[in-house]
Amino acid sequence: MSPAASTTPPARILVVDDDEGLLILMAEALRAEGHAVNTAASCREAFDRLKSEPHDLLLLDLKLRDAAGIELLEKYRASDARVPFVVVTGQGDEKAAVEVMKHGALDYVMKDTALLDLLPSVAKRALESIARDQALAAARAEHARLEGEVRATSERERHAIGADLHDGLGQLLTAVEFMCTALKADTLQTQPDVAARLEQMSALLREAVAQTRFLARGLVPLGSGPDALYHGLAALAERTNALGHVHCALTTERVVEVPDAAVASHLYRIAQEAVNNAVKHARAGNIRVSLMQRAGRLTLEIADDGVGIRDEAEKRGTGLGLMRHRAGLIGADFNLKRPRAGGTVIACTWPGKK
Repeated sequence: MSPAASTTPPARILVVDDDEGLLILMAEALRAEGHAVNTAASCREAFDRLKSEPHDLLLLDLKLRDAAGIELLEKYRASDARVPFVVVTGQGDEKAAVEVMKHGALDYVMKDTALLDLLPSVAKRALESIARDQALAAARAEHARLEGEVRATSERERHAIGADLHDGLGQLLTAVEFMCTALKADTLQTQPDVAARLEQMSALLREAVAQTRFLARGLVPLGSGPDALYHGLAALAERTNALGHVHCALTTERVVEVPDAAVASHLYRIAQEAVNNAVKHARAGNIRVSLMQRAGRLTLEIADDGVGIRDEAEKRGTGLGLMRHRAGLIGADFNLKRPRAGGTVIACTWPGKK
């Protein structure tokens, strides 16, 4: 198919070389392949071109009259911009070209008699590599989006089931327990045996209500509102203290608000897993959960004085992979530290909304 018949827009290529005759020949060789080509004979002209319009590929001579080619790249990158590039280098500069490859060049081509023949295929390989990288990045972004949707759907279903347990089954069991208690009072004098049975039934129903509430709390650990994470962590510390053999404290300077419910949920689950690890695996005596917010960055830290995580075999049973995964879903950094004094520190930092 000819370039004119193709529905794909031509690649935009900027060719930079201070040999104006060679510059024209290189541009014509690339235009013959259907590319849209701009040229620049100096570092300054190339920089202005790059800033004024986007380019898909840069073909860059390492030695320009007004600056080294690498200086153009550094200046352009300093403006928080990026452009894929291929190095065009003269004889004897192969070593310099290889060094530039380490800084991100896709390829390099020598200035020799074969340059004009090789240039189109070099540009084609580079553009194909760029297209593959872009497709991979798009696929990863789509995967992350779909994964986030699956997680969000799962959380909604968990909340729905938890609400049904708490508001439906829990309330029904409570009503039956009240009925048994009332009936027991009516039969206490006339039918003591029946009253005793009713008391047993009431006790079982109270236990069933407690179990139902426990299950509902596990499915819906946080309430609503931006302060839900703070209050959820406070309740987690309180429940951990109720175990009796470990002290768990929540330390914050103030009530930290997290408006994003999904972020709050994932951070809570990370804290829950870390606290459970400290109790179950590390045999900690003291656990500190802290929640800090600085300049929009939110840091959750769980520290314990237990035996620590010592090898890969133990890691596999501690849910570290799941914690890292949850952190990744919300774009947070996850770090595991082992202080010299012992214990484990897990830190998760969420950068906030971009």
